[in-house]
Amino acid sequence: MAGRYLETYFTPKVLTAQQQYFGRSQNIPPQPAVDPLGEAERAFIEARDSFYLATVSENGWPYLQHRGGEPGFLHVVSPTQLAFADYQGNRQMLSTGNLAGTNRVALFLMDYPNRERLKLLGHARVEDARTHPELVARFAEPAARSRVERVVLIDLVSFDWNCPKYITPRYTAEEVRKAIEPLQRRIAELEARLGLPPG
Repeated sequence: MAGRYLETYFTPKVLTAQQQYFGRSQNIPPQPAVDPLGEAERAFIEARDSFYLATVSENGWPYLQHRGGEPGFLHVVSPTQLAFADYQGNRQMLSTGNLAGTNRVALFLMDYPNRERLKLLGHARVEDARTHPELVARFAEPAARSRVERVVLIDLVSFDWNCPKYITPRYTAEEVRKAIEPLQRRIAELEARLGLPPG
């Protein structure tokens, strides 16, 4: 776990809870302002086809929303910045409105087959696609650019790799198809040898 992540979340009340349940609390020395991403984090982010985005409403409630796209749709702009194109949706504008009030975000990225998860903290800003076509061109796939309403830029603060405990491996239809493809070929070969009709 990156040091800034711990320093951010180990508030006085969290330290009090640690003391209550474990008889001691963790002492975190001062940390740098930002924990930059390394190559492992970059590769993990660029391979994801979805993530969960948490924002905070004006009345203090957390709001969690799913974002998805082709692998790499969440762009690693630099070790301290991410960006993604945001498309037409249900017209509620909850995340966008929340970010206009409080720019803090948390991202939760999952790799179910490999039982890995990465949490990110940052400050986000939303840019209107109508006034920033250069950002749309940079961060959206050509076929989808007409549907982009916003581009979200996230200045990272820190990250945390979570343990794999209790992550149930799950696979997409495409991952399952690739895994069973050799078995299907072998079955077809054996059926041919036996003179059985295909399929």
